[in-house]
Amino acid sequence: MAAGTQLDELTVLKRRFADLQTQVEQLREVGERQFRRLADDCPAMIWTSGPDAGCDYVNPAWLQYRGRTAAEETGGGWVEGLHPDDRDLCMETYLRAFHSRQPFRMQFRLQRADESYSWVESAGAPRHHANGQFAGFMGTVADVTDRKKGMFIPDAESVRIVFALTERERQVLVLIAHGKSTKEAAAQLGISYKTTDSHRSRILEKLGVHETASMVRYAIRAGLVEP
Repeated sequence: MAAGTQLDELTVLKRRFADLQTQVEQLREVGERQFRRLADDCPAMIWTSGPDAGCDYVNPAWLQYRGRTAAEETGGGWVEGLHPDDRDLCMETYLRAFHSRQPFRMQFRLQRADESYSWVESAGAPRHHANGQFAGFMGTVADVTDRKKGMFIPDAESVRIVFALTERERQVLVLIAHGKSTKEAAAQLGISYKTTDSHRSRILEKLGVHETASMVRYAIRAGLVEP
């Protein structure tokens, strides 16, 4: 085959490939517009983020809930609505899921249009273009304040202290908080009384308390056992 003919065929192939890429992009844009139309009419709060993890869309239901404009909420603007006590954990959860391309579900407090905070639950999952290329995340947000009313919320400091214990020490703490004696806890865990008593002593020391009742209060405040 002549060199000129090969070049002509290569040019044709490149043009066809470029045409296909254009068609795929047009289909993607059509699909994106259709999604936006559906999301705009949806009463549930919906958001999407791009491949850079930044929020690139929130629907009218979200904007009404927040009392802000799309320009204020997209990018990293929505983070301003997070309760200060929930911000670090919320962002860590989202970014960990984003970089591992895994779905997530979490609850946090979000500021409403009236500047009060309400509990919401957000669930998100990866989204992809028609060609399989990663496009970012999409998710929903629902107000769960009514479900949270009357529910026990663990004390953050108690959680931190209790989870600084070893796993075995937490097991002993839970059993004692459930009313088990040191002997009964030892039998249930399959360890000696002496070892269990040693764990109990270290728990008291680490918690900075001196009696079983205080141990139990820590377990309850940390959410290890029901009040």
